[in-house]
Amino acid sequence: MALSDLELLLDVAELGSFSQAAAKRGWSQPQVSQRISLLEQQWDVRLFTRHRRGAVATNACQAFLAAARQSLTAYRQGLEAMQGTPSVPRIRLSCLPSLTSPVFGPLLMKLADAPMEIRCGTDHSQQIMQDLLTGQVEVGFVLKCPAMAGIQMELLWRSPIVAVVAAHHPLADCRTPLALADLARHRIAPQFWGDECESLIQQIRMLRQLPSPIHAVQPASAARELVLRHRFVSFMPELSIKADLQDGTLVRLCLPELPAWHWEVMMAWRAGKRVDAAKTLVLDAARALADG
Repeated sequence: MALSDLELLLDVAELGSFSQAAAKRGWSQPQVSQRISLLEQQWDVRLFTRHRRGAVATNACQAFLAAARQSLTAYRQGLEAMQGTPSVPRIRLSCLPSLTSPVFGPLLMKLADAPMEIRCGTDHSQQIMQDLLTGQVEVGFVLKCPAMAGIQMELLWRSPIVAVVAAHHPLADCRTPLALADLARHRIAPQFWGDECESLIQQIRMLRQLPSPIHAVQPASAARELVLRHRFVSFMPELSIKADLQDGTLVRLCLPELPAWHWEVMMAWRAGKRVDAAKTLVLDAARALADG
């Protein structure tokens, strides 16, 4: 028996699916099914009850899982000690590039002294969801997207789309409500957030006196750079520039006719019956961050 067999058993038991365990490894579903069948023959015991929607660990399998986890933990701790790496849990987080500043920075500050090591990466929402499913990432922060079997999702922020300029922009000193027509003569570069952004661009284009381009950019850092250094007006999720608005680097414009558009940020993680202390700390810290 190989250690990979223990990992396979745990994955199938936690995911409740041969196909999801296969996806995590880049295997085919028949490969997983064949390997589990060989283990059942070797041990002369039924490990999983198969059904149309997945697989459920039998009582015999459940009795073995605790020992399997202990064996894998002991092996990994011994390997880390031999390699001189910390014997603390390591957890991988992923978010949209536009969320790195409002999420990763504050979250790592909250968890700076927690007994874990954190690895952070960025990607688009659909890839993050796939990485969660295959075990490449433990916790992801994505825009609202269709639910995926085996992945739990929780709304953290519903951030309004706001019009902003740099503090030195001529519109920054305007004390009265503005109309879209007042912005139309300025350089404009919204942070692209979806079909609603294209609708906004069309509205502004119709108000322009002379034909001139309207740029839509990603990520938030690109839109922010255009606003701060090149006197652009931008429309951005408030969450992605929260710190800039608080310290006055960017100024939010009063634009009553702007529709109530929002950016919905979800926290996502793979469902499982086994309690993961490091993951629980991250989930709780993110919830506290959103509540604050």
